[in-house]
Amino acid sequence: MPKAIRVHQVGGPEVLRWEEVPSAPVGPNDVRVQHRFAGLNFIDVYHRTGLYKLPLPFTPGQEASGVVAEVGSDVQGFRAGDRVAYAGGSPGAYSEERVMPADRLVPLPPDIDDRTAAAMFLKGMTAQYLLRQTYKVQPGDTILFHAAAGGVGLIACQWAKQIGAHVIGTVGNDQKAELARANGCEHVIVYTRESIVDRVKEITRGKGVPVVYDSVGKDTFNLSLDCLRPRGLLVLFGQSSGPVPPFDPSILAAKGSLYLTRPVLFAYTASRADLLASANELVAVVKSGAVKVRVDQTFPLAEVARAHQELEARRTTGSSLLQV
Repeated sequence: MPKAIRVHQVGGPEVLRWEEVPSAPVGPNDVRVQHRFAGLNFIDVYHRTGLYKLPLPFTPGQEASGVVAEVGSDVQGFRAGDRVAYAGGSPGAYSEERVMPADRLVPLPPDIDDRTAAAMFLKGMTAQYLLRQTYKVQPGDTILFHAAAGGVGLIACQWAKQIGAHVIGTVGNDQKAELARANGCEHVIVYTRESIVDRVKEITRGKGVPVVYDSVGKDTFNLSLDCLRPRGLLVLFGQSSGPVPPFDPSILAAKGSLYLTRPVLFAYTASRADLLASANELVAVVKSGAVKVRVDQTFPLAEVARAHQELEARRTTGSSLLQV
């Protein structure tokens, strides 16, 4: 039988168990994928801890690359041996193989290797909807991106620079600051010793920014609001420091008629057409060389508990992979 990581009760990294699982049948519209690499993302931690609740037991993981092993009777466009990747939707990527709806798979071009594919789609399509849809960044915009040296941050900051934006990134130490500067950030704020709000106001000459991209949550939420110009938009797309406590919406009025949104990738890729449009734009910007996908850590899938510890301790940079 194939093996997978299973979670039988929510908790710390120790609840991640490497077990044999029954091989699922392939339905008429399904594809069996043999995984090569799975991506590591903070949403996997949210699922493991129960912050985002899933029925128990479950297999975590939101993105992977692999090879088609079997196709359902009604599937068109895929055949055994095709290289594919996917991101978003229901979890289950922490496994040796998986049965997936065919319409959630993205075919891989020859010049995107398996490692890059597993590292780029969830983070890269997140960057795509953030920059091109939630707030459409324009040349000349000055934007603020928290966690600029993380997986999404490195891709998004390079992409924003390619668009022509001036990118302010926040990081926790000098090593990450150097990485952020090398990947699209014109200005870098080391939040452990600098005031984020004061530096943003200094850089923008007191105006503030039109948009803040915030995946940190509790620790940065109020700071993010204070960095916005009047009628600016706070895009809260994660909560690595914890969920934002309840607040009075009138604070948005008091700080300049601000906007707040809490987007998720699946809402932007729910249809097959939207999924392919996002994936194709990402592939194009990666193939052009404007965005380079960094894989800075690789762990064996069976040792995913150690990978979660590193991610939660903020000791990772760029993308992290789990090798199947």
